[in-house]
Amino acid sequence: MNAILSLLRTNGASHARLIAGPLLIVMVLAMMVLPLPPFLLDIFFTFNIALALMVLLVAMFTTKPLDFAAFPSVLLFATLLRLSLNIASTRVVLLNGHTGPDAAGKVIEAFGHFLVGGNFAVGIVVFIILVIINFMVITKGAGRIAEVGARFTLDAMPGKQMAIDADLNAGLIGEEEARRRRREVGEEAEFYGSMDGASKFVRGDAVAGLLIMAITIIGGLIVGIAQHDMSLGDAGRTYTLLTIGDGLVAQIPALVISTAAGVVVSRVATDQDIGQQMASQLFSNPSVLYIAGGVLGLIGIIPGMPHVAFLLLAACLAGVGWMIQQRQERQMQEAAQQEAATAAPVAEAASAEASWDDVALVDPLGLEVGYRLIPLVDTSQQGDLLQRIRSLRKKFAQDVGFLPPVVHIRDNLELKPTEYRILLAGVEVGRGEAMPGLWLAIDPGGVTEALDGVATTDPAFGLPAVWIEESLRDRAQMAGYTVVDPGTVAATHLNHLLHRYSSELLGRQEVQQLLDRIGREAPKLIEDFVPKTVSLTTLQKVLQGLLQEDVPIRDMRTIIDVLAEHVPRLSANGGSAEPSELIALVRRALGRAITQNLFPGAGEMRVIGLDVGLERVLLQAVNAGGALEPGLADTLLRETEAAVQHQEQAGDPPVLMVQAPLRASLARFLRLHLPHLAVLASSEIPDDRTIRVTAMIGGKTR
Repeated sequence: MNAILSLLRTNGASHARLIAGPLLIVMVLAMMVLPLPPFLLDIFFTFNIALALMVLLVAMFTTKPLDFAAFPSVLLFATLLRLSLNIASTRVVLLNGHTGPDAAGKVIEAFGHFLVGGNFAVGIVVFIILVIINFMVITKGAGRIAEVGARFTLDAMPGKQMAIDADLNAGLIGEEEARRRRREVGEEAEFYGSMDGASKFVRGDAVAGLLIMAITIIGGLIVGIAQHDMSLGDAGRTYTLLTIGDGLVAQIPALVISTAAGVVVSRVATDQDIGQQMASQLFSNPSVLYIAGGVLGLIGIIPGMPHVAFLLLAACLAGVGWMIQQRQERQMQEAAQQEAATAAPVAEAASAEASWDDVALVDPLGLEVGYRLIPLVDTSQQGDLLQRIRSLRKKFAQDVGFLPPVVHIRDNLELKPTEYRILLAGVEVGRGEAMPGLWLAIDPGGVTEALDGVATTDPAFGLPAVWIEESLRDRAQMAGYTVVDPGTVAATHLNHLLHRYSSELLGRQEVQQLLDRIGREAPKLIEDFVPKTVSLTTLQKVLQGLLQEDVPIRDMRTIIDVLAEHVPRLSANGGSAEPSELIALVRRALGRAITQNLFPGAGEMRVIGLDVGLERVLLQAVNAGGALEPGLADTLLRETEAAVQHQEQAGDPPVLMVQAPLRASLARFLRLHLPHLAVLASSEIPDDRTIRVTAMIGGKTR
């Protein structure tokens, strides 16, 4: 029974939300057509004021514009509500205005008498000033910001999409997070476009308010004089005050909502709302408050100045500055005490006797950072590099087939403040620089303009880049740059080196853990496989050989099946199976996966080929077991570089197809000079794939 009641309550709430919008529209249209009594006018005018205040408060407490994505629609409904109230109140004013100042309700009477003192001339001036402020200042400025924001957001969309794809490819984010970011980019562009259009409603509302006021005053004079035999003065005073009250009670909420629109579109998206931003940035430096208080104090002692006002405010500013300074000093003292407390155990440990615990083993994978990069890896300072590295290791494991070692991170005072280096078994394999507070704009080729900043090179791929201020970020994305933050620079560099040195990261421990992982799901598959059929060392060499040529080892079932089938045959004569032979057999079994990685889909494979004569010479050299002649090696390398360049210009992957006996030797030789070139044996390509040779080594390019 309770479950049924809960379901009914849930469905009832859902249906109430569904009909809320249509009900509001019907109510607005009804107010335009049906006459309303003064009491209902008071209720609706009060609701209009409350709605404006709620909209302003929501706008103040949002941290980014998309947190209030419904604002354009709210702006439209609020404008229609005000206009319908103007029509309803105008009808009541013209029909019953001769009966007294409360003819259109107590709210209009209060705004017409209390706020302007019952003086219709003052009321007209105040009303016109409010309309001018709303129309010429707030609404016009907010509309301009929304217009420029919409244009820049649309122009920056390609760059933002490229940045999201780069993070996804680097393993820094998952597919779900990438979809969320792409959706957010689209919603941001739609929001600013909607705000640009919605601001026109507010401007039109301000103009309509002036026209409605003039028409109501003129209509009131005609009705009062012609129908109710009032004098010109009485009719003017009565209907003008009612009209002014009606206009003020509508324009003040309009001014509040226009201010909310300006707040929403003018704020910079951070993790703080607008109040926190203003407080933290205006009152963060006590020197500013001291100087401002001093200037006010000097003005206050000038003869003829209002001394009390200036000197009182100067004292307040100085007092606030002193309180902020004291708080900052306390925070510094607490930080120093915490650092001293941390250093005490270290000093005690240094005075103890040496033991085997003092022997420091070399970390398989390490990251050392300069002192200015410590906030990137400190979670207490909102550093997200640790989380990115965790995501990167997870993505690497999913793509390559084994879990790389944990990255040990430490600071190194010998490095430059903004420098980092990546270590493999204690040896440096990569070094780069990350500028905190700046963004790296990478030139992928085809950018439309140069940017002011610190010129550098992308540490991961060697592309030209420049460190820029955050204010130039959108401009750089519109110009075609890929813009990333310092944490992404270091994480992408680490990800690149993980793939490059993946074979060295696969140790005996990782191979054994990989076998244990397979054994939990398919115990029969590895039963008696290691060490009876294949030794752990041989399996490690085979897997490392595959990783050296960028072949993932995710399909361990196929790899184990091939080794279990061929190792006993190759070892039948009392010898041992060579890892190179086993690698060739495994590659042939994984041919479909290798080909699919290089040429996704089922389309045509556009590859580089070898001239028949050159292929014959190379086969003779390989069969003879000798090295290539220097002249032949130089010619082969030069023509291969030209063929690779031709492939890249055509947008095709650099893949060389050769006969199976040549593949391993050519791959080892060319890998030293062209690490991105993949060498495929013709026997590794599935029969159902179509091959086209688009460049020829030793022949003519097609």
